[in-house]
Amino acid sequence: MRVALACPYAWDDAGGVQVHVRELAGRLRARGHEVQVLTPARRAVAEPWVTVVGSPLDVPYNASNAPIDPRPWSRGPIRRALEGFGPDVVHVHEPFAPSTSMWATLGAPAPVVATFHSGATRSRAFDLAAPALRRIDRRIAVRIAVSETAARFVRARLGGAFEIVPNGLDVERWASALPRDLGPGTKLLFVGRLDERKGIRVAVDAFRRLAGRLDLRLIVAGDGPDRDALESLPAELRARVTMLGMVPNVDLPPIHAACHLYLGPSTGGESFGIVLVEAMASGLPVVASDTPGYDEVVRDGVDGLLVPPRDPEALARATARVLDDPELAARLTVAARERAATYDWEVVTVSLEALYRRASDAGVSSLR
Repeated sequence: MRVALACPYAWDDAGGVQVHVRELAGRLRARGHEVQVLTPARRAVAEPWVTVVGSPLDVPYNASNAPIDPRPWSRGPIRRALEGFGPDVVHVHEPFAPSTSMWATLGAPAPVVATFHSGATRSRAFDLAAPALRRIDRRIAVRIAVSETAARFVRARLGGAFEIVPNGLDVERWASALPRDLGPGTKLLFVGRLDERKGIRVAVDAFRRLAGRLDLRLIVAGDGPDRDALESLPAELRARVTMLGMVPNVDLPPIHAACHLYLGPSTGGESFGIVLVEAMASGLPVVASDTPGYDEVVRDGVDGLLVPPRDPEALARATARVLDDPELAARLTVAARERAATYDWEVVTVSLEALYRRASDAGVSSLR
């Protein structure tokens, strides 16, 4: 098949949707499909199968940052790129984000498959725009959500049915990585944008409460407005924190392989939790927030431990419990690897191909 993929966020920024689209494109190409990705970007891209169709603006959304291109004059280049490629199906990601995916949905010359990634508990902008979004929704032949949390977010406003197809992961790449040299000691890992939503201050506070464990260290991979979170720590404890800055996803597996436990203290607004799957595939016991989205990935007490969000004391207690109980840590590691295997790209891609065929077989007449 000829599959066009539309990514609404800056291709060269870190983000789960960008990683998902990039890896999906690779898997589809490896399985013999012709693929074209349409995306905004800050600079030229290396992949010949990626077409840059806009320049992003940083827009605050869902307590984080969305690097989108909302300027409607990019609709022309997007439409021309799609017509020139001649896709059998157009797979857009976050079709309601006012960016490349929305314009691709409106201008698609073929049936549209749409994946919804967001899972915010509330969005005033979404609520206000819902009547206008129904026009876009009618252009979608097959609707996919990465989790029931993501489906519920859209369904509550627009109704309709969703197929649940989670984000995919190259499980073997994470499971077989050789550890990077991050020094001695027992290492806790935090990966993500350093902002309120991802919970970096909760992680730092939990680490402070575990300060009596003299061999314990905190590894932080990410950057953002809350990079000053470490200033709350005394100097001797701050010296036990390694700040790696923003790390490309491709370089993360050796970091995971060097650590002993993953902290996922998100305060909410997550629809899935690919960072949890990455940690699980790496064999790390996971201690994460018990929030919608995260609770669909990690089953409490089975694949990891879930604690109340915004509660550094609970996060510290659960972390100590795993560190002090080797049998528990080993059991969580085995279960986590088994759980991560269900998100492998080999499983996810087959599901998506079936949905592509359904949309393509129905043809443009499938537009609601």
